[in-house]
Amino acid sequence: MNEIARIRSVELGEYIVKNKSTVRAAAKVFGISKSTVHTDVTQKLEEIDPGLCREVREILDINKAQR
Repeated sequence: MNEIARIRSVELGEYIVKNKSTVRAAAKVFGISKSTVHTDVTQKLEEIDPGLCREVREILDINKAQR
């Protein structure tokens, strides 16, 4: 994984936690696809920062339950 992907994954995770954001909203703010956001915050972030990944997962689970 390159450094840009690592930085983006952490920034996405922090954004989602701070704003209790959805994947769709984060994708729009960062100008990337929803699938890229989802991959970054579920798979890549798990390797980089497992604690942040758990926080993101909790928010994504809440968002999913509200649909």
